[in-house]
Amino acid sequence: MNIRTLSMPLAIVVGLLALGGCASPTVVTLQNGTQYLTQDMPKTKGTDGFIEFRDISDAKIKVKADDVATIRTEK
Repeated sequence: MNIRTLSMPLAIVVGLLALGGCASPTVVTLQNGTQYLTQDMPKTKGTDGFIEFRDISDAKIKVKADDVATIRTEK
């Protein structure tokens, strides 16, 4: 094997690892205690007063911004 045959797969692996590090799971806690683990930081409140996000099962969730107690990044 030479360097050229190894460089492309290595570049792909490094690229995928870099993209995987971009998403930061977030916990959205509602006033009633319900918690959602999201794939990424939720979209902030829009003009309609709701916050939208996708949970880890890829379901689209839309809640009133007034019902949200905390939004924190999972470590």
